[in-house]
Amino acid sequence: MASDKAQYIVALIAEFAAHYGLTTVQAAQYLGSHKALELYDRQYDYLHTQSFASNVRELTAYCRRMGGTL
Repeated sequence: MASDKAQYIVALIAEFAAHYGLTTVQAAQYLGSHKALELYDRQYDYLHTQSFASNVRELTAYCRRMGGTL
């Protein structure tokens, strides 16, 4: 299960990076600095059932609430 969660989060970071034209490292740093990765770790059971597009929108909104500018 932990392996599935890790693989999903890595794929989600890649999707977020592609959406915003970032490298995966930049995306991971951005999401980490705005606590979005912690949220996705805690809420994985629900969030992995949603589409990547929906999750990218949710990540963006969450990061903005936490001070992000993307």
